[in-house]
Amino acid sequence: MVTSTNPATGVDVQGGSLWSRAPYPVLIADLQGAIILVNEAASALLPQARPGTPMTDAVPDWLSSAHAALRIPRQGAAAEPAVWSGRVGDRVFEAHPTVEDSGTVLWWLVDTTDHRLAEEALRRERERTAFLGRASNLLLSSLNLERCTNVTAQMAAEHLADAALVVAPMRGNRLPIVTCLGDGNPVASSAIADPASVPGLVEALQGFPPVPTRWVDPRTVPDWVVPEGFGGPGSIVVTPLPGHGVPAGALILLRRADGPGFTPEEEVFARLFAARAGAAMSAARLYADQSAITDVLMRELLPPSLRQVSGVDFAGGYRPSEDHERIGGDFYDVHPAATEGAPSLVVLGDVCGKGLEAAVLTGKIRNTLHALLPLADDHQRMLALLNMALLNSHHTRFATLVLASTVREGGSVRMRVTSAGHPPPLVVRATGEVEEADTRGTLIGAIPEVRADSADLFLAPGETCVLYTDGFTEARGGPMGDAMFGEERLRRVLAECAGMPAEGIVERIQMVAAQWVGTGRHDDMAVVVVSAPRSHHLSAVNGHTRGRFTA
Repeated sequence: MVTSTNPATGVDVQGGSLWSRAPYPVLIADLQGAIILVNEAASALLPQARPGTPMTDAVPDWLSSAHAALRIPRQGAAAEPAVWSGRVGDRVFEAHPTVEDSGTVLWWLVDTTDHRLAEEALRRERERTAFLGRASNLLLSSLNLERCTNVTAQMAAEHLADAALVVAPMRGNRLPIVTCLGDGNPVASSAIADPASVPGLVEALQGFPPVPTRWVDPRTVPDWVVPEGFGGPGSIVVTPLPGHGVPAGALILLRRADGPGFTPEEEVFARLFAARAGAAMSAARLYADQSAITDVLMRELLPPSLRQVSGVDFAGGYRPSEDHERIGGDFYDVHPAATEGAPSLVVLGDVCGKGLEAAVLTGKIRNTLHALLPLADDHQRMLALLNMALLNSHHTRFATLVLASTVREGGSVRMRVTSAGHPPPLVVRATGEVEEADTRGTLIGAIPEVRADSADLFLAPGETCVLYTDGFTEARGGPMGDAMFGEERLRRVLAECAGMPAEGIVERIQMVAAQWVGTGRHDDMAVVVVSAPRSHHLSAVNGHTRGRFTA
């Protein structure tokens, strides 16, 4: 059958329609708002919409209002009609109008519910991804455990709940807790509490999966869980903070009774945040533990502070090759005599290399020499046993060493020095003359047999003996930056230090060397100064005492 149709609407003159079988709901209404045509999809969606029925009685208010807006007269050329949207039942539709010259309007209704849900889900996912990224940046920006814990509590309270508690593993009978309200700052405290009083907390502290919120009755939780001024909790989430093999603690999230509870999706997201927070807190705790261990070991490896021992003045200085390092391959020790009148032992050495590996071998040498102190009078024997110990270890490094036994004899100091591959000590006389001790020897830890010659020295009051490592003499710097400091320059510096106290000589040597090197690279530098102090005698004059210094 042939029909005549309106090209814009598809309505034929006999009342038929090309839109009746369209998959989308379609309405056609006149200027007065009366419905002219309703296709099958529109009839199923809007049962009251029938031809001749006013739109105000048959369609949702938002659609009838949109149709009324299109009936307002417009001046000039017709603009592209807008798109309206609203709900029909539990679904969301977009209404797309087509306005005819005759004034009738064709409405296409497109179901956008799934599209909007997808957009909303994508928006939420983007927001959560951005939040997790920001949380990771904040948590990993510091290896400070306290900061990581505070950041965890604050971000959780601001973005996941109305309040958050970070509970650390038990310390004795106390639970360390950091509490934060959504608009507040983290507060650290501790509570004498039983974790079993909160469902799921024991398991969370052990790293087991979280307990669903439906198993946690907010009315039964103890008072320490609810922050002061929070009010009654309506929903609680308890989730572990998983770390690197060891749980970092647990996260407790609370929402007020007058607000929405946690959805399963939000519980999953809380676990994602907790995983990042737990990893950061675990790394911070591991770093803190390692730092504490390192500090303990470092104290044993650092050169000691020197002072006067048995009437002999000692002073020392050490500068590692890198300013950011605290230990290296140079070392020194002063071992006081076990009995009165016996000599004290000074040890200064230089391990091949620098950095941590050299420092480890340094520690082994110092411990071995400490064990050999009963043989302190026999330098050759000590060096031979130390050499054997190094050859039998897995280390392939060698060391140079100088031993000096010192004892006070009246106003002077008697010394015996022995060098094993090390620069011989320099003696600064009261006249400013600088002498080199006549001692030579082979390296330690390089060959099976050690040979070393000892030299006897006497220091008059005010005279000093300087033990140093080659980090000073081999330091490169100066005006052009590549000249070696050298032994002659060191001798000239020491000659200027005649009569100075031991601490002053150390400071002078280090200052001159630092100026020479500037910002250039250098090896470890260690120096020990042994001085015979100027004697102080008391003499009676007219029944009174007065001090008399003798040089």
